[in-house]
Amino acid sequence: MAQLKRSIALGFFDGVHIGHGALLNKTKSRARELGAVPSVLSFDVHPDKLVFGKDVPLINSAISREEIIRRCYGINDVVFIHFNRHTMCMPWKEFADNIIEELGLVWIVVGHDFCFGYQGKGTAVKLKEYCAEKNIGCDIIEPVCLDGRIVSSTYIRRLIADGDMEQAARFLGHPHTLQDTVHSGYHLGTKLGAPTINMCFPDGVIVPRHGVYAAKVYLEDGSEHIAVANVGIRPTVSTDRCVNVETHLIEFSGNLYGRQARVEFYKFLRPERKFPDYEELSRQIKQDADEARVYFRQTSAYEYVQT
Repeated sequence: MAQLKRSIALGFFDGVHIGHGALLNKTKSRARELGAVPSVLSFDVHPDKLVFGKDVPLINSAISREEIIRRCYGINDVVFIHFNRHTMCMPWKEFADNIIEELGLVWIVVGHDFCFGYQGKGTAVKLKEYCAEKNIGCDIIEPVCLDGRIVSSTYIRRLIADGDMEQAARFLGHPHTLQDTVHSGYHLGTKLGAPTINMCFPDGVIVPRHGVYAAKVYLEDGSEHIAVANVGIRPTVSTDRCVNVETHLIEFSGNLYGRQARVEFYKFLRPERKFPDYEELSRQIKQDADEARVYFRQTSAYEYVQT
């Protein structure tokens, strides 16, 4: 059986922002030219964690990165390599040879600052030269700028930490999202007349500024629901100080426990605070819901990046 031919984008792609989008779109166009499969090769663990012993608060998990790449760019072939000491110490040419042979690469697309292999000695320029020797195409994508600023995961992390979801969405090319299985909570929302779904941020993923957000929720059946999402420790109902996301789907009823859901964060509405009683909390949830309705009526929804 003939080996699958792939045109592949290499990178970590945290956030899958519009800078990454330039790589992904080029990968698809090269695949069309060559009759190849557009693909993405990434790592499950951020290299800086092992190389520099530095914890990088990620915009999203590996699973979420894959989901965004599929949904926003239509690339379904996403391959993850486990980044460990063996990978870290591999000479760059050996790494290149391995992926070229194992994945049937006919074209590679990388960013201008891409580096790989032992001590990061493999650069984008060196890779392009090496690919030419092997009769493989290679594109190096220059930085993408917005508002005079280079689009970067580092900047977007700061926006999310500050709760600036509208600006983050401009740089991401899509709203910031959380995808998780719905967990059972205190069931207090149902008693207050505002049933909620409870979700958690994966370990190592950045937690947005604590507070309430205008949001949308997408369920497994593809349905879309306007919502308000509270990120934080729920001080009115809990004392354990565990951070979670409690989202009220406006005008929805049904049991979603154990189901997958995706929350998209659109706008920060107010900081999280402790209420004197449940009655006051219930009134505030209704007010938040009204504000979210107004927001989505007055604001055109963000369009996903072109695929």
